Amino acid sequence: MFRTPPGEATPSPLAAPSLIAVIFINQLGFGIIVPLLPFYAKSMNAAPWQVSLIFSAYAIGGFFGEPFWGRLSDRYGRKPLLVSTVTGNIFLYLALAFAPNVWAAFLIRLVGGLVSGNGAVVQGYIADVTPPERRARMLSRQSAAWNCGMIVGPALGGAFARTNVGPIGFRIPMFIAASLSAITVVAIILVIRESRVREMGISQRPSRWSALGEAVSHPVIGRLMLLTFLVGFAFMGIESTFGLWGQARFGWGPRQIAVCFSFVGVVAAFTQFFVTGPLAERYGEGRMLAIGMGVTATAAALQPFSTGLPMTTALMCVTAVGQSVAWPNVGALISRSADPHRQGQVLGLNNASSSLARLVGPFCAGLSFQAISINAPFVQGALVVLPAIWLAVSAARRAPPRRPLVQPRTAPAD
Repeated sequence: MFRTPPGEATPSPLAAPSLIAVIFINQLGFGIIVPLLPFYAKSMNAAPWQVSLIFSAYAIGGFFGEPFWGRLSDRYGRKPLLVSTVTGNIFLYLALAFAPNVWAAFLIRLVGGLVSGNGAVVQGYIADVTPPERRARMLSRQSAAWNCGMIVGPALGGAFARTNVGPIGFRIPMFIAASLSAITVVAIILVIRESRVREMGISQRPSRWSALGEAVSHPVIGRLMLLTFLVGFAFMGIESTFGLWGQARFGWGPRQIAVCFSFVGVVAAFTQFFVTGPLAERYGEGRMLAIGMGVTATAAALQPFSTGLPMTTALMCVTAVGQSVAWPNVGALISRSADPHRQGQVLGLNNASSSLARLVGPFCAGLSFQAISINAPFVQGALVVLPAIWLAVSAARRAPPRRPLVQPRTAPAD
């Protein structure tokens, strides 16, 4: 049977699904807040560049927070770090509800990204309690939970927001988000079991910079980190300019953009929950990663030829399928290639490269949209993803082989 790596507790078959269910509650709160941020900032008379800055603040904080919390979870366990980071969400949602101005909101979002960047902790937990050949399935279901939160959350936030009364009109959605985080903390304490045994015997650990150097130079992890950055750069750029593109190309407003993204969210969640895992288990993580990247690049390259909302929505859904098939395999390959004692730290470094892409991608896409063509972000995205396909194939060839769930028994000695 699957053997638990050193430093980990015996896994329960319900451990990963339980955490995914709990994290959905937390992501529901996150989904309430994110779509309201532009309107919340505008209620404080924020300029467009200040609205973008508030969005970027969380990614800046996550860039530093993800490796830090992942590293601590390797040493002290996943559960304490999950409790502390989600607790941070509670106080930061409450602080954001009473932010006196735009700069206070920026600072709160920055600290929020720093103290709440627990993606690596969640991924590390799933890697701890899941055999290597099933990690893509469970990591894809984690992503599906995130997408479901982003589908349900905006509707819930929009129902309770009162945009006509200024910043005070956004407090009820933020109180709801804080309450959902509080429920998440209680659920983690009561339901989630620790996945690791505290490692008292390992005292010598590389510094953060040494760990970064080792990860970048690793034949598998380094390639996957670069792939994460390139793909994040491409598609965060597309998402950040999509509304502007729809308005410039077809005269769309918020309703058409919302319809398109609603379909995208549903398709992505369905693919991640029912399709990604079985495909990865049958054909291998590396192959599906490369195929997913190819599908997303093709759909992005075809988007400038769209004739209207149905075609645009269909192509965006194809992009979502490609991303959903590909993305969980990155975490699965990294967790299989990393030292079991440092999985959280390495996954955190990979998530930091994604945070960096969320900062750089929208900026570059905005420049190309304004200076070259409204279709430039799609072409730019497709071109940037092409080398990511080669990185996926190259990393998969160098990754350790997957272990079967059941080890063959040796014949008894004569």
